[in-house]
Amino acid sequence: MRVAFAGTPEFARIALQRLHDAGFTIPLVLTQPDRPAGRGMKLQASPVKLLAQSLGVPVAQPRSLRLDGKYPDDAAAARQALLEARPDVLVVAAYGLILPSWGLELPRLGCLNIHGSLLPRWRGAAPIQRAIEAGDARTGITIMQMDAGLDTGDMLLVEALPITPQDSSASLHDKLALLGGRLVVEALELAACGGLQRRPQPAEGVTYAHKIEKAEAPIDWRQAAPEIERRLRAFDPFPGATTALHGEPVKCWRGRVAGGHGRPGEILVVGDGGIEVACGEGSLVLTELQRAGGKRLPARAFLQGQDVGVGQVFDSRQD
Repeated sequence: MRVAFAGTPEFARIALQRLHDAGFTIPLVLTQPDRPAGRGMKLQASPVKLLAQSLGVPVAQPRSLRLDGKYPDDAAAARQALLEARPDVLVVAAYGLILPSWGLELPRLGCLNIHGSLLPRWRGAAPIQRAIEAGDARTGITIMQMDAGLDTGDMLLVEALPITPQDSSASLHDKLALLGGRLVVEALELAACGGLQRRPQPAEGVTYAHKIEKAEAPIDWRQAAPEIERRLRAFDPFPGATTALHGEPVKCWRGRVAGGHGRPGEILVVGDGGIEVACGEGSLVLTELQRAGGKRLPARAFLQGQDVGVGQVFDSRQD
């Protein structure tokens, strides 16, 4: 089976590696254009591009796939490359560009998407983060037959896994990436022998995982402690949950819920075990923090040389 692939970040790289290891012929990889990154803002290739190059797989990096869009030449070149690749199927994982109708229809078996949630819950851009933020007990991978809608296609394979109280978006991402790579290989092996079954998504239970924005980073200490604790894990590694003390920004990476009371944002206890902060309901003991320009540190190390005392107040404002 000839399997073209479209993806960009680490989540997609793992799936591409699994497809290669399973012995599928990969005639073409689509990935996002190189982006400036790091302190020097030098152009960097995506994880998928780097892997494809190491495997000797041709790579296309269109800025758009819309023939009537801003970059029609890019789209036309990508379409021609896919036509010449003659894929039986196109596997899509966190690609970052919308597939137009010509892309969905070009492969003989259509396009399969590796989606990081139990559809129809958390359609959209940030299913991993939103599941943690909402306090979901479980998530999973859905292998979906793509259509013109936003993650609305028929489900092909689904497998769930628990979200632990320790999971951050980073740790859950890694678990789901491995699961997604395994499931897409299973789906293609079933498709090769005609054993892949499609079923529509349920009409009930639809939620949307909107893209994570930097503007969501400031902590609102008026929220209940469990809500804030989940946001810390959901926004790890991006954008981080932020607050301020003495006008200086602080990122809060880890905490545990406690039963203290006080004004929202008020520091109740300072010790090696953490900084206990009053919330709208209960309190949160911050156990891992980061000052501006510094590293993520356990509370004990963070407190060294810092003027942090009981009665001081963390502020959500970042101006």
